[in-house]
Amino acid sequence: MFNHIMIGTNDIDKAKAFYEKVLKVVGCEMAIDNTDAKGNKRVFFMHNGGTFCLTQPIDGEAATCANGMTIGFKCDSGEQVKELHDAAIAAGGTSIEDPPGPRQNTMGTMHLSYFRDLDGHKICGIHREA
Repeated sequence: MFNHIMIGTNDIDKAKAFYEKVLKVVGCEMAIDNTDAKGNKRVFFMHNGGTFCLTQPIDGEAATCANGMTIGFKCDSGEQVKELHDAAIAAGGTSIEDPPGPRQNTMGTMHLSYFRDLDGHKICGIHREA
């Protein structure tokens, strides 16, 4: 359904370094730097047909995070959910909500972790049990 997700950052180099460490956990090994004709810097992380993008806001204003927005990265196991969380915290992110682990709801058991990146974006690691 989704082609890409793009989030703004106020420090593209720090954000790139953060997500290189975090997304390596789910198998994304390469970031592609891009600068458009107007000098706007972007970084693209491509993996399994999806693209996660970082950008300096093109309107020249400060990047802010959206209240109520969460970006979820699919993990292969409950252990990988925790590993994603731990990599984010080690890279300077902030743990939020409950500790990483299984949660029971109407859709079954899901392993979840939540953290905020360096710019305050809410990120989730998720694995749904079969």
